[in-house]
Amino acid sequence: MKLLRRWGKEFLLLLVLLFIASQAMDYWRKPDSPDLQSIATLTLTDGTPVSIAQLSAEKPLLVYFWASWCGICKLTSPSVSELSASGYNVVSVAIRSGDDARQAKGMAVKGYDFPVINDPDGKISQQWGVNVTPTFVIYDKGEMVSYTSGWTSKSGLLLRLWRAEYL
Repeated sequence: MKLLRRWGKEFLLLLVLLFIASQAMDYWRKPDSPDLQSIATLTLTDGTPVSIAQLSAEKPLLVYFWASWCGICKLTSPSVSELSASGYNVVSVAIRSGDDARQAKGMAVKGYDFPVINDPDGKISQQWGVNVTPTFVIYDKGEMVSYTSGWTSKSGLLLRLWRAEYL
């Protein structure tokens, strides 16, 4: 019993250290947020104009930078799709993933259902300083409050959204 308790404490300490290291890496890699007022209105693949500042005014907004050719994105996109279907505030930027028609067809085949801004030449992602897919940026009231890149779980995204809304 003592051994089990000791291992439990060490495991908990390891989790805390991994969390701190992860947060430090995200902070270190975080790019400067672009001035949202200076960015031209973005357009979803369905033709709807969107403003990141307006979308994040009422509740936190998850901006998901991904690509159809990205292997890790195939693991994270279903979680983003579930969050969007559950009513969370989500918009995505598809980086260098073909034209709008190809993008829509690929999403339909994979069963993804979240709003997409197509970035066929990578200019939008460059404005944000995003050079890794997937990248998750959370805005609240027009301010970047969270940034992470690489694989993350649905629970991790929910925790970040909760933290942005309540802390």
